Amino acid sequence: MAGGLNINASFSRLDLPAALLSNLNTLGYTTMTPVQAQSLPVILQGKDVVAQAETGSGKTAAFSLGILAATQTQERVVQALVLSPTRELADQIATETRRLAQTMHNLKVVSLCGGRPIGPQKTSLQHGAHVVVGTPGRILDHLKRRTLQLDTLRVLVLDEADRMLDMGFAEDITEIARQTPGKRQTLLFSATYPESITQMSRQLQRQPKRVTVAAEHTPGAIEQLFFEVHKHERTQTLQAIFEHYQPASALVFCRTREQCDQVAEQLNEAHIQSLALHGNLDQRARDQVLLQFTNGSCPVLVATDVAARGLDIQALEMVINYELPHDAEVYQHRIGRTGRAGRTGLALSICTPAEQVRMQRIEAFTGQPAICDVYASLDRRPEYRLRAPMTTLEINAGRKQKLRAGDLLGALTVAADLPAEAIGKINIFDQSSYVAVDNRMVQQALEYLHGGKVKGRMVKARLLLMGRRTSQPTSQPIKSRNTD
Repeated sequence: MAGGLNINASFSRLDLPAALLSNLNTLGYTTMTPVQAQSLPVILQGKDVVAQAETGSGKTAAFSLGILAATQTQERVVQALVLSPTRELADQIATETRRLAQTMHNLKVVSLCGGRPIGPQKTSLQHGAHVVVGTPGRILDHLKRRTLQLDTLRVLVLDEADRMLDMGFAEDITEIARQTPGKRQTLLFSATYPESITQMSRQLQRQPKRVTVAAEHTPGAIEQLFFEVHKHERTQTLQAIFEHYQPASALVFCRTREQCDQVAEQLNEAHIQSLALHGNLDQRARDQVLLQFTNGSCPVLVATDVAARGLDIQALEMVINYELPHDAEVYQHRIGRTGRAGRTGLALSICTPAEQVRMQRIEAFTGQPAICDVYASLDRRPEYRLRAPMTTLEINAGRKQKLRAGDLLGALTVAADLPAEAIGKINIFDQSSYVAVDNRMVQQALEYLHGGKVKGRMVKARLLLMGRRTSQPTSQPIKSRNTD
């Protein structure tokens, strides 16, 4: 229900195994978020749940804890399956599940997603797994190859179910569910609740408990403003918005993949460092774009709704609608990515006369009148530049080489003598790792990594510049990304 909580919001009151509670305390998880407080007690009872909750609401921990509580580690068979619309979100879920399960010995989580070689995935499954996280297409592929068996499944989770349906995965999901036991527990999480979700819930669930959690924004946290412009003024209005407001970070939503590329190119030409994220990028490029945006190496992401699904940036200053969406609920979901965790945010929309009907739908849906302004009101600053404070380095070693984030941090702060504050977010993948480094320290970090060791082994490092990798000899100066 959407009202106030009538249950104790402390994790310690849950019927969780002692090992999980101990790890939650170590991780600093003391008080449940609303979606956790409302759904976890029901999930732990083994009942089906359909929950409407936004990205960043804590839903991953909710269903992951339910999965882990129900998993018998002594049985090396697949007991839980989480379906996700994108590889990026699947990776986030797998990482969070492993983190929550740190005290559960021998528990194995396997990620099965498209865009990766299927051979290593088959090998991982042959060695047994308890929890599988993946995209519908690749999961179905493994089922057809008989490299994945779901006859022992206890829990099926559909995360971002509305987006999976939007992406055309309905038949795949139905076929996957058909190959699972009828007595399984099914948990369905969705940011929106269209009729298609109701139909899927009826098809796959048994008397589910409905949980609805409003987006976590304080009243007035998001300032919304619509700029009414002519069609030919759209691009210059976008640039003027950046020059006027000068945000440190922004997410620009476009309607099509082609529009994303064009807008990102135009922003870069205007010295506003931007990357495009859409379905035409291969998986490696998408991973690298997301990494640079989330670790402070690129301040502006230009994305389609599908590509940005699952993206959770707590400190995002501004969301810009380059073009208004047709669906008012999509608009609400877009702007909900700013103004989180007690912060304020800006949601700015460029609206042409042809989009007036869409703006009226948004007014009706939100119950708020649209506050409109004009392009001429924006103060233009031609000298304005927006560059990231960090640069990403890619290292040719990862999880398969037993590399941990602490190993990389130690090598850079101790052996390379970089100050800890110069090191940003570290991401460890199977065969590679990425670390964000302060632009002023990139040369020093790269020089060490070219000739030094991490965890006793020689490594190679490259600069990741605007979605491209580049390696330069340390004898040559490497220009900061602040340089135009």
